Amino acid sequence: MHLIGSSFSTLDWSIFFLYFALLALSSYWFSRTKIDSTKEYFTASNAMPTLAVAMSILATSQSAATFLGVPEFSYAHNFTLIGFYFSSLLAVFFVAKYFVPRFYAINAITVYELLEKRYGANAKRQAGVMFLFGRIMASGARLYIAALAISMILFLDITALHMLLSISLLLFGALIYTYFGGVKSVILSDSIQAITYVSAGVIVLFYLYSSLHTTDILSVLNAKDKLIFIDTDLDGKFSIVGLLSGWLLLNIAAFGLDQDMTQRVLSCKDKNEASRALILSIVFTIPVVLLFLSIGALLFVHYQESTLSQSFQGEKITIFMYYILNEMPEGIRGFVTVGAIAAALSSTNSVLGAMASVAIEDIYRPYRLQKEPTTEESHFLKASKNAILFFALALFCMAFLSYFWQRYAELSLIGFALGVMAFAYTGLLGVFFAAIFTKRGNATTVPFALAGGFLIVLALQPYSFGLSIGFAWQITIGTIVAFGIMLTGESDE
Repeated sequence: MHLIGSSFSTLDWSIFFLYFALLALSSYWFSRTKIDSTKEYFTASNAMPTLAVAMSILATSQSAATFLGVPEFSYAHNFTLIGFYFSSLLAVFFVAKYFVPRFYAINAITVYELLEKRYGANAKRQAGVMFLFGRIMASGARLYIAALAISMILFLDITALHMLLSISLLLFGALIYTYFGGVKSVILSDSIQAITYVSAGVIVLFYLYSSLHTTDILSVLNAKDKLIFIDTDLDGKFSIVGLLSGWLLLNIAAFGLDQDMTQRVLSCKDKNEASRALILSIVFTIPVVLLFLSIGALLFVHYQESTLSQSFQGEKITIFMYYILNEMPEGIRGFVTVGAIAAALSSTNSVLGAMASVAIEDIYRPYRLQKEPTTEESHFLKASKNAILFFALALFCMAFLSYFWQRYAELSLIGFALGVMAFAYTGLLGVFFAAIFTKRGNATTVPFALAGGFLIVLALQPYSFGLSIGFAWQITIGTIVAFGIMLTGESDE
């Protein structure tokens, strides 16, 4: 089968523009409150309701790559990906018990302030720089992937001009919330984004299921072992061992040590509400992931062939994107497009605020107050908004660089950039575990641990030394090395 591709209908465009009108109106509504300090801007003065925060965490964890990629997994494999999200549930219980109370005890704006209390200001700054480096790479690559999908659907091509327009469209949608309303606007808007892309998934699932009414769906899936939920293979990607080791560590880092996710957690009234929001977010996420895994399973039943040309102008595309481009009817196609945009916006607007909070609170504010102790809060608030614009530009550049790199370089920048934040997690895990569970480590060992964890995971990549080791094991080994480095140092206390 070959790609056909059909342009947006009037109904599709109507849905598209109605969605952006909703974005504009909700942005204005959510940004009406006057903001006087960076604490209000970055944590909403700890006044956000639990349910809204849980929905925001759900939305932030689901990017456009997830929206399109989860169906691809069940289409090609089975339902064992769901194990990753049960590992997430264990991780958030751990974070809620050991990390969240400590963040609230110091009234933190960023999670890296905890390291300042334990190892000094340099440790906070070094962890912040590690986060910023990883986030620009990883989120820029995700922005590129989202823009690629939007350009394919809207313009039926991926030329440089249309990619530029798609990247700009996504960044503009993210900026109108983040720049004006801060984290409060982002959290409230994420509820809209989550409802939008979940609704898109429900509509697609219902349409696909209805179109297969003459097929014995369960028999087809059972015959091809598509209904397996638990990976019993010890070497499997989502084996029990992997879920309780490397994937668990990855989720602890993502939900407890990555400012992109934890900025929402720090906006709750107290540690108890923050913990409930974290746990609820995963309870909400599991059925959402099952929804998109089910879409992939139904797509397998729909096509039942292995000769599909899953490519578009040289780019490999997921089976869901193939279906959108070729067979999705008008109306539903427009709704699914805004669903993909919603998934992309919810992950992009959050990262802009997170990077700005780390840059201002962990790096710029201490530097400025050391030089000019009487600097007013209005200066830092203005600097925070400028930082939002700066990081939007940084993500734009990274996304556009990815477009050209993907075409002219043999080594995939995308693969590296998407994984680079996970590389950074190992060092952060080692440092935070030492800070919370031991009395070892000091200001000298922190940078070596951060660098050591990162370099170990980088060295274990196939493109480094040709090693072939599962990603869960890479995370585990990197974390052990970073933690070991921290243990070599005696406490400064």
